[in-house]
Amino acid sequence: MAADTRGTPPGAASRSPLPERRPHRTPMPPASPLHQILGLIAWLALCAAAGAVGAIASSDAPAFYAELARPGWAPPASAFGPVWSLLYTLMGVAAWLVWRRHGWRQAGPALLLFVVQLALNALWSWLFFAWRLGGAALADIVLLVLLIAATSVAFWPLQRAASVLLWPYLAWVGFATALNYTLWRMNPALLG
Repeated sequence: MAADTRGTPPGAASRSPLPERRPHRTPMPPASPLHQILGLIAWLALCAAAGAVGAIASSDAPAFYAELARPGWAPPASAFGPVWSLLYTLMGVAAWLVWRRHGWRQAGPALLLFVVQLALNALWSWLFFAWRLGGAALADIVLLVLLIAATSVAFWPLQRAASVLLWPYLAWVGFATALNYTLWRMNPALLG
């Protein structure tokens, strides 16, 4: 038998004492395939541009890295290029997945975090390799780790796969933070 709902405001009969659960963000309507492809290209290009800015600062990085006293666990200089190429690709795909699903309107804060951490990423190469400021580079990379983690957390409710794609990047930059600190401590004359 149905409950008598006469005299109650519309929707009041279906109200529960528990708050209504709403999704964090609703996906945008699907964009055209061309729009999606152009978006992917744009995010990959943005990440590649950040890598290129860092590469300009790192033009003499192999020679400088060879001069540094290094711990036994430091990777060879030849490892950095392939690792970063893969990471920039994963980063671009992660940002694209969030953008594709939610756009700037709904995912603006998360995508802004992504762009800010990308700028810090590019700045690190200038601080460490071009200007040889080990302490400033360490401060930059510690902040970078925090922003990558915050970006991954911000991506999680929007697109879990995008959040997970940032985990290798977070792990590598965490490792690079330890390496930055160790190199700075072992080479005070070269890294100010």
